[in-house]
Amino acid sequence: MDLQHITQEELEYIEKYLNGNLDPLDLKQFEQRLQTEAEFKSKVEDIKTVLTGIETQALKEQLDIFHEDIDNVSNPPEKEDTKVHTLNWKRLLVAAALIITAGSFWFLGGNSNERLYANYFTPDPGLPTTMGSSDNYDFYEAMVNYKQGDYKTAIAKWETLQKAKPNNDTLNYFIGVAYLANKNEEIAIPLLEGVAQNSEFALINDAHYYLGLAYLKADNVEKAKASLQKSNVENSKALLSELND
Repeated sequence: MDLQHITQEELEYIEKYLNGNLDPLDLKQFEQRLQTEAEFKSKVEDIKTVLTGIETQALKEQLDIFHEDIDNVSNPPEKEDTKVHTLNWKRLLVAAALIITAGSFWFLGGNSNERLYANYFTPDPGLPTTMGSSDNYDFYEAMVNYKQGDYKTAIAKWETLQKAKPNNDTLNYFIGVAYLANKNEEIAIPLLEGVAQNSEFALINDAHYYLGLAYLKADNVEKAKASLQKSNVENSKALLSELND
């Protein structure tokens, strides 16, 4: 993990992506970079791992210190000659190392499923929001909310449509992945289970993948493996390999 040369701008940019706060144009550009720049993709994954780690109680105690440092660097009392802030990341890495050396149960043991989930989960990118059909306007309006990371609003709009079409797999799939992105795997699982029953569904491989992730987040490893085995998504195979190690 080499985060020594990340800039403040890059950190904030990637944090916005991980928190689902990029606007549609920036999100599209970000996802294009993920697909074409291996080094950038690796950096995003490393930052995601670190940020997930600092959500533990031990690192939360360090966050105020880190943020003070970031603020101090962002608003230095005197002119600085570089935008690269190595001190913050060094401290983050030191703190992460402290957790590892302390034998953090979360990081290394009982919650390894959480770590794997954090490494592999990114929200489904959604469908293009062309809004070409007035019949589907409400659906795509909710898709815009989803892509903006406003999962609650998207879910509310899609669930309104779902009342009229309770068996619509596309609706149920996106409601399911929205709930998963909104950290509610308990509601996501039955929705994705229903969709995964339809082998003709256009997004069936994605449904199996996200269902596997939802099971993993719920610590049901065997069901996670069973779902991941049914998906041809590349990350599904990689995650399955780690679960079988």
